[in-house]
Amino acid sequence: MGQPIYTTRAHVFQIDPTTKKNWVPASKQAVTVSYFYDSTRNSYRIISVDGSKVIINSTITPNMTFTKTSQKFGQWADSRANTVFGLGFSSEQQLTKFAEKFQEVKEAAKLARDKSQEKVETFSNHSQESGRETPSTNQASSINGTDDEKISHGPEAALLKNENERLKSAVEQSNTNAKKWETELQTLRENNARLVDALQESSANVESCKKQLGVCKEESDALREKIAELEAQCNEASQERQKNAQLSVRVKELEAELQEKEQELENLRKQAEIIPQLMTECENITAKLQAAETKNKELEGRIDGLQMDIDDSHQKQGNMKSELKKFMDILDGKIDELHEVRQGLSKLGIDN
Repeated sequence: MGQPIYTTRAHVFQIDPTTKKNWVPASKQAVTVSYFYDSTRNSYRIISVDGSKVIINSTITPNMTFTKTSQKFGQWADSRANTVFGLGFSSEQQLTKFAEKFQEVKEAAKLARDKSQEKVETFSNHSQESGRETPSTNQASSINGTDDEKISHGPEAALLKNENERLKSAVEQSNTNAKKWETELQTLRENNARLVDALQESSANVESCKKQLGVCKEESDALREKIAELEAQCNEASQERQKNAQLSVRVKELEAELQEKEQELENLRKQAEIIPQLMTECENITAKLQAAETKNKELEGRIDGLQMDIDDSHQKQGNMKSELKKFMDILDGKIDELHEVRQGLSKLGIDN
């Protein structure tokens, strides 16, 4: 069959032969899908092989139509295989390229069919002309029977006989080809009718799929709303968990504070047990303090007496200081007199 015209990869599906609605996967994964030109039959085919299994072998006819049902999915009906093929692509660009190539191959198949019909018409016309020429030849031979009998053994008679045989075989061949083309034309018409039915059914399936898609969208919207509600509830639950965590921390803090307070209360209880002893000691200290106050008062009286004595002593000391000063003044006067006497005596000694 030669090299492929175009090759791509896609997931292959076939319509369910029972329901004619649901898609059945023909391949577990993306497989190679190729366009081929069959030179022996002058036809174009779409062929896909999954391992050793042929999952697509579809001959393209001018009446076929490739329909895009979504951004990444397309389908076509094959009346000869009595099925509908579907291809799921990984991108919208691949789907567009495959659809464009399908249109090109379909136009090429149409041109091939037109050329074949021209050949059939040429053979048919040639056979009719040969049929018309043969009776005239027979008529001429019948009219000129005497001459033919005369030259029946000549080279022209042999040539005419060979020409008649060739024309007869050409007529028979053209009639056979005409019947063959009529049969194929009838088959094509039947296939076309099947294809139209399959296309209508596919359109109905597309409408059903659109309705199902609408229902799925509604369910999806409802699920999204439900998810939003659940997320809101989850957020609230998360906030509640955070609050609970904060409350747990606060409870632990309060428990720690309560333990501290209980420890303080225990300490106070222990201190309360020694309060009577402390009271006794306090009474003793109070008695001692009273005795000390009494002694203090006595000491204060003594201090007052001593202060009076000190004051008297200070007064006496002041009097003694004044008397001593007077005495010192007198002594200084006497010393000055004595000094003068000494000076007078020393002068008298020098004079003597």
